[in-house]
Amino acid sequence: IPAAAGAAAGMFAAAKPGLNDRPGGDCPELTCLVDIVTAERLAAARDRAGQLGIGADQVLIAQGAVTVEAYLRAFARYFGVGFEPLDGVPRSLCPLDDCRLLAATTHGMLTLYDEETLTLVIAPRGLAARRIATALRASPALARTIRLTTGERLNRFVLRHAAAALVDHAVHALGRRCSSMVAAPRRRRRGAKWLVLAAGLLALVQLAPAAVEQIAPGLALAVAAMLDGLFAAWLGLRILAAAGRPRPACKSAPCEARELPTYSIVCALYQEASSVRNLLAAIARLDYPREKLQVIFALEPDDRETPAAIEAHKGSLPVTCICAPAEGPRTKPKALNAALPFVHGRFLVIYDAEDRPEPDQLRRALQAFASGGERLACVQARLAIDNTRDGWLARMFTAEYAGHFDVFLPGLARMGLPLPLGGSSNHFRTAILRSVGGWDAYNVTEDADLGIRLARFGYRTTTIASTTLEEAPARLPAWLRQRTRWFKGWMMTWIVHMRDPRRLLRELGLAGFAAFQLAVGGNAFAALVHPLFVMALIAQYCAPPAGPTHGPSPLLLALCGGTALAGYLVSGLLGLMGLARRGWLDSAWVLLLMPLHWLLLSLAAWRAFFQLLRTPYAWEKTEHGLAKTSRLAEDAIRSLTALERHLTHFMRTARQPGGAGPSGGSFLAKRSANANTSARCRASSMLK
Repeated sequence: IPAAAGAAAGMFAAAKPGLNDRPGGDCPELTCLVDIVTAERLAAARDRAGQLGIGADQVLIAQGAVTVEAYLRAFARYFGVGFEPLDGVPRSLCPLDDCRLLAATTHGMLTLYDEETLTLVIAPRGLAARRIATALRASPALARTIRLTTGERLNRFVLRHAAAALVDHAVHALGRRCSSMVAAPRRRRRGAKWLVLAAGLLALVQLAPAAVEQIAPGLALAVAAMLDGLFAAWLGLRILAAAGRPRPACKSAPCEARELPTYSIVCALYQEASSVRNLLAAIARLDYPREKLQVIFALEPDDRETPAAIEAHKGSLPVTCICAPAEGPRTKPKALNAALPFVHGRFLVIYDAEDRPEPDQLRRALQAFASGGERLACVQARLAIDNTRDGWLARMFTAEYAGHFDVFLPGLARMGLPLPLGGSSNHFRTAILRSVGGWDAYNVTEDADLGIRLARFGYRTTTIASTTLEEAPARLPAWLRQRTRWFKGWMMTWIVHMRDPRRLLRELGLAGFAAFQLAVGGNAFAALVHPLFVMALIAQYCAPPAGPTHGPSPLLLALCGGTALAGYLVSGLLGLMGLARRGWLDSAWVLLLMPLHWLLLSLAAWRAFFQLLRTPYAWEKTEHGLAKTSRLAEDAIRSLTALERHLTHFMRTARQPGGAGPSGGSFLAKRSANANTSARCRASSMLK
């Protein structure tokens, strides 16, 4: 059975392009639509299919001229092939085991075996319909061995009969691939004990310096010096990353439309009905052939509003909804893992509900992959804040993101160091992502963990100068919940990868090992230690002298005070550099509030520390759709206003005597009016 299935699959899916695949060549897949679609539309579909190197059926489906099921039923009738709904097919008729059945969604085909008859059920995509039609013309007897179905029906069949395999894949795939790199419950106790011990020592030394000095003179100073050294190293990495010049934007020639691969967009959504419309609009604005896009939404089983909103607003976008299994931790990485078997694009990108990527982002990522070699596994786009004017927290978020994604991460990539990825706009080679086990379902910052794991497997990550706008929490409760989750995930990531330090050092190298300690562990460490420095300063100033020679230690005061001041200055410098590179210096005043911001970060870090001990896998969701302002909308309005002024001036000039003449002026005025209307429509679409 596997051999027969492989032969059939090779006939329809793996055949090399022939004469029928040339631009302008014959499109036998359209013959079944002659009585359904107009000749003009068929001709246009044939031309576009030649330009894109896909079947003309995919063009018509992407344009909404015909649904997938209507086309396949028409194809089946015309060529005498059966259409298989798969609704009443029992599991016993499919000889594939659950793991292979789950993989059938990736390839778009499965086998059925009934009464010694092997049937190949195919959900055509790409050039499959053309190849099937060509094969049936040459050998009509093949019609008895194949059936057609839609991708949606195939997915439903697999989800119905391979649910246990999907749960196992979503929750345990990484554990089977590399058990030492998963944050499963049985793995956290030893790391938690070390965290408790370290935190206790820090608190003891920093909160009671006078007592420590009485017991062991100089111990408090020695410990403070050690902590200062670690903190200084953390600051040093940030300075080193900011010191280099930014790389110029990629200038390589854009890919021909025919050479563009299928690109999958994966979004994990939960209770995001209010954000779906804008997300779908942002995806629709991407400068990429819709025929070569696959959009997957990973949803939760108890969310009813989000699927309804997707159905209402998806239009002709090729959207697939996958319900993540209820078993296991309810986390974003588990939902992404559940969607991964259904991905059939060579590349995939992760977007969040509030993301607004630049239209050319997919093409820029492909250029980076083409120039970066086969070991380049991931490309991180730059994240920026859209609702900057919503308050000082949103402005501080803007400065933070500018410093992190426009200065710090590009600096790490330039030095060839591991990148702790951001949670969105990560572009992957799908095959490599699968080979490293996908995401850790138990880690609440799956992005940072995956970036380090890719480096441990010998793959590289880089950044591109393409922006995705996001919504930042502008109110303290939402901000605190989000930051708590981030800090908890960084601590968890540090614990997981430090289980075997010698192996980590061997896999990352000395520079990568140090960068991991400072970029991942250092973030949590700096936030945890900062209030201890502040309290040590207060204790030194306020504690009464224990004797005629005992009082505030000038050296200890200098160490604690200098470290805190250096942290503020370096963080402010990164934020200032990032804002300057974006031309957003009007928000730079918020950096004066850095001391207050650091205290809030420390509150989130200590809250995360105690959550890590009690509820390590609890996911505090960030609510979206609350923004009051939008940088994207403001830019669209300004552009529209400027265009209207320009066109108004142009029309007045055209009407003046001696300008373009009566007929020319009328013609130009009409063109200007049409352009004005078109611009209004585009701006209105952006605002929506």
